[in-house]
Amino acid sequence: MSETKPQGITPSQTVGPYFAYGLTPAGRYEWNDAFTNNLLTADVTGERIRIEGQVFDGDGKPVNDCMLEIWQADAQGRFADPQDKRALPNSKFRGFGRCGTGANGEYAFDTIKPGTVPDPDGKPQAPHILVAVFARGMLLQTYTRIYLEGEAANAADPVMALVPANRCDTLIAKRMPGGSAAFRFDIHLQGDKETVFFDV
Repeated sequence: MSETKPQGITPSQTVGPYFAYGLTPAGRYEWNDAFTNNLLTADVTGERIRIEGQVFDGDGKPVNDCMLEIWQADAQGRFADPQDKRALPNSKFRGFGRCGTGANGEYAFDTIKPGTVPDPDGKPQAPHILVAVFARGMLLQTYTRIYLEGEAANAADPVMALVPANRCDTLIAKRMPGGSAAFRFDIHLQGDKETVFFDV
């Protein structure tokens, strides 16, 4: 007589790790690289910037198998989405990128500085980049934002206003020294330096 197992909920699967071909093939496979960490296109206008940094766990150790996705407006504050009626149909800039972290938790995105976009109530939001973080041990991805250091609009941003003042710094990408177009943005999944994440 076989023993019947009690029925119950199927255990949840954590997010990741990932197969390399599910991330950024960069010409290594026989299909088009639909999503990479380079969002720049030949026809895109605006200030070209680079966002780079590392992802850390709660113990401050780099996470080497994390995946990041970003979504942003173009330099005029328009999204490449049918719902955004302001978007130019002839622009190849999609505003979406994907990147896996390296051995030391490092990542980088080459893109353009986004423009100001309205919130659902029509209030202007400071230039920002939306980030989805996928990592092992997480049942669901988490969401955060990257704001750029030195933007006057940061002070009046309606989303930033929801964040406690002592935590706002975790959302600000710091400009790299020497007048560089690169910004540093580290992501801390837990711990004393935990990045602010949002319910979406």
